[in-house]
Amino acid sequence: MTTILPSSGPPTRFLTRPEGRIGYDVASDGPLVVLVPGMGDLRATYRFLARALRAAGFRVAVTDLRGHGDSDTTFTSYGDVETAGDVVALIEELGGPAVVVGNSMGAGSAAYAAAERPDLVSALVLVGPFVRDGDMSPLQRLVLRVALARPWITSTWKAYLPKLYAGHRPHDFDAYRDQVVANLRRRGYGKAFSLTTHTTHAPVEARLGKVCAATLVVMGELDPDFANPRTEAEWIAKELNADVVMVADAGHYPQSQQPAIVSDAITRFLATVDHHA
Repeated sequence: MTTILPSSGPPTRFLTRPEGRIGYDVASDGPLVVLVPGMGDLRATYRFLARALRAAGFRVAVTDLRGHGDSDTTFTSYGDVETAGDVVALIEELGGPAVVVGNSMGAGSAAYAAAERPDLVSALVLVGPFVRDGDMSPLQRLVLRVALARPWITSTWKAYLPKLYAGHRPHDFDAYRDQVVANLRRRGYGKAFSLTTHTTHAPVEARLGKVCAATLVVMGELDPDFANPRTEAEWIAKELNADVVMVADAGHYPQSQQPAIVSDAITRFLATVDHHA
């Protein structure tokens, strides 16, 4: 069931799930493309890419994660698998198949959805993707868990975001970061984000061999979340028989740091996709 509320941009809609609602918007006509953000982020991270894809003739749906943005915080579980289920439900609601574009954790969820429902996912674009757990010592994991605990997660994230935007920052970075922080300060949203950070990407890695959708990997050359961004991108490409686009002067969010380059690369990739597969 979908509820529509008025807004200044594409109307916010709500996809009803068993434990709450997922906020999203959808506009334009053409083959369906679903954009999925990463943890701690808002669907507005795709503000540039969504506009470009709509202008290129695609029907574009942009979703918030559960417990983020316009989605509810009533869910009891968060993570890759849960987000993949929400993405599948959204494609079914809108009428698939769809190309799924995911950033960070959203990329892992997109890959999981493609493995579980190949009938609904015609292609993948994985941006700054987490599809496996990184190498961390027990001490590093403990420090990270403490830093992202609910009492101070908003302050931690506000301080860390500039590092994730290594390289060129979008002209509206300060305003966008303020929007992200304001969302986390709302009742229940900091807790939901903290719970989301507990996710493991192991279920995604275990299913990479089942992904048959055409895939494009987009990685910022300066992405601080990976010891060697190019090496990680090439490993994913080998696993998924994918093409790789390395984006200069960009960190973890190339879709907003270098929107023209990323939009052009994705649009060219989508021109090769069988959207009825």
